[in-house]
Order: sequence, then C-alpha cells, then structure tokens
Amino acid sequence: MPEPMTLHRDTDAAPDRVWAALTDIEHAEENLSAVTRIERLTDGPYRIGTRWRETRTMLGKSETQEMEVVALEALGMTQIRSVSEGAEYTTTFTLTARHPGTTLTMAFEGVPDQDASGLKRLANKVMAPLGARVERKAVESDLDDIVAAAERVQE
Repeated sequence: MPEPMTLHRDTDAAPDRVWAALTDIEHAEENLSAVTRIERLTDGPYRIGTRWRETRTMLGKSETQEMEVVALEALGMTQIRSVSEGAEYTTTFTLTARHPGTTLTMAFEGVPDQDASGLKRLANKVMAPLGARVERKAVESDLDDIVAAAERVQE
C-alpha cells in the first residue's frame, strides 16, 4: 500500500472559485482528465453524505469506485472516502486563502483491509513502490486539473 502523500498547488484563483471547481461533481468528466464517467447517487448540493460513482482510467485500465463526502467545511476542507479492492482510501482537500489566490492541498491515504489474506498482503507490499508512483501521478494530475478549472472560470 502506498505511503500517505500530501501535495500542494498555488493558484491566483480565489478560494470560492477553487471550491466551485473542486465540488462540481456534475462536470468532473470535463474538469478531471482521468475521469471518464460520473454517476451521481444522491441529489442536492455538495454536502456530507453526497455519493457518486467515478470511473477513471489508470494505467490503461478503467476502474469505477463509489465516492462519499465524509467531512466538510465550506470553502475550507472536504474529505472523500472510497473503498476498492480491499482498501479504504481517504482524500482530503484543504483550501488556504493567500493574497492573491489560494493554496490547494490534497492529502491521499490508503489503508489495506486488515482481514486480507497473507498472499494479498504480500502482493500489496511487493507492488507498493509502483502503486506509490501511480498514485502520486494521479494526485498531481487531479490538483493540476482542479486549479486549471478554477482559473478558467475566472477568465
């Protein structure tokens, strides 16, 4: 399982523009280059309990995960949880206002299923270095895409 990672991006876009791009689930297919499909599972505004299925392409393979907002501070922080292939993933986005603009921080962590077989745990350990590189690239891409979407709205 890859180690937890935290990455940052600075943008001249105001926090409300970054928040709007970050929480715009309906347009994630246009805003996030790795996302190929979104299926909204709950109605209403972005809030704790909002759920959706997100299909991404990674390493040429398409994978769908169910995502859920589990924590939220409007214009400041959101935390999203998903479960996939025996691991629970948590992604926390934090917005920090700066003058001018915003620092967007994305923290990503995966926790393996403690009940996984010994063979599965060994496979996870062997694949961890590759997984870390793939996950870092995905996190960097998402950050870049969110910042680009926030900056487009400002133009």
